[in-house]
Amino acid sequence: MSYLVVNAGSSSLKMALFAASAPSDALQRCLGASVDYHDMPARLRLRAADGRLLDERELPTGCDRLTAAVTHVLAECDRIPGAGTLTAAGHRVVHGGTRFTAPVRIDPDRLAEMDALTPLAPQHQPHNLAGVRTIARLRPELAQVACFDTAFHRTQPPVAQRFALPRHWYEQGVRRYGFHGLSYEYIADRLREVDPAAAAGRVIVAHLGHGASLCALAAGQSIATSMGFSTLDGLPMGTRCGALDAGVLLYLLQQAGQSTGDLDDMLYNRSGLLGVSGLSDDMRVLLASDTSEAAQAIALFVYRCVCEIGAMAAALGGVDAVVFTGGIGEHAGPIRQRILEALEWLGVEIDASANSGDALRISTPESAVRAWVIPTDEEQAIAAHCRRLGAEWADQVPGSPP
Repeated sequence: MSYLVVNAGSSSLKMALFAASAPSDALQRCLGASVDYHDMPARLRLRAADGRLLDERELPTGCDRLTAAVTHVLAECDRIPGAGTLTAAGHRVVHGGTRFTAPVRIDPDRLAEMDALTPLAPQHQPHNLAGVRTIARLRPELAQVACFDTAFHRTQPPVAQRFALPRHWYEQGVRRYGFHGLSYEYIADRLREVDPAAAAGRVIVAHLGHGASLCALAAGQSIATSMGFSTLDGLPMGTRCGALDAGVLLYLLQQAGQSTGDLDDMLYNRSGLLGVSGLSDDMRVLLASDTSEAAQAIALFVYRCVCEIGAMAAALGGVDAVVFTGGIGEHAGPIRQRILEALEWLGVEIDASANSGDALRISTPESAVRAWVIPTDEEQAIAAHCRRLGAEWADQVPGSPP
């Protein structure tokens, strides 16, 4: 049995095929595919499980690039030796609202409910659901599963989900949802393997990448997170602002003559590391730069991470471990070092040699708080949900395909 994972966004498409010979076997990645729509022209790249480039082809200009890419990947899935029957397609869907607290099989009614959540995630939801509709057109018989980035955070206590606004807005869905849930779910599971004692205790996970957030885990469950109603909240990101005084928005609207469209573009696309540095949204570029503006952007990112980690520690009542993941968290040793050095008061002692290499644990043996670098794999988490739901469907209707 094999499972196709689809992460369709506004600027990129990522897909992966996972397979297992038997229900008890571990899922193995067989194929990866990606499209960066910023490329001109856009190109589809296929990679083997070990990362080797298998094929690269230009997508026709002016066509439905999503359909063209998915069509080719589906054909490749059918040709992979040993992958077996394509059993289901799993999709990352950014917003599940209060309705979807766990992965679900997609049917027309549920798809309509997900569509209705688009105002809560206008930058992401339409593109996620476009992937669902594309698979439905090309393989109408294939079961599809929606896995929600918000679902993992529904274990948070009500007080952590509420804004201090009039009560009726909370009832209408204006609340803290949190995101990056699939990444945090994967890290929580992986931590049970590498540090069972910490996994059973209090952990702060820093998902630091182009999008960035923190999550406080108590015994593997989310109790607080830095992102709130939208993916703009919390830490500064590649092009997003992070936490912002609402009075700034009122000022820009009322006094500076900005439109809501202007603000939308600025907050999502022209702020964060890019806005402060005036140079790049890529931390690698900023670390290599000798400009004062790049240094200021890095300093602000580190400062906000340290402050937000302090808030997560307060929510947990202490910390047993800190985990870094995401593009920056996994690869930017200097950023990890600056963050951890500022957290010495928590009891963490960094092992500089381990941090500069490829070690999983980057704290000293004597450190009261352990520090880890664990690569995330949201696609693996989605494939696992597809397999689990497929087994449930088979149990409910013996002998029928999912």
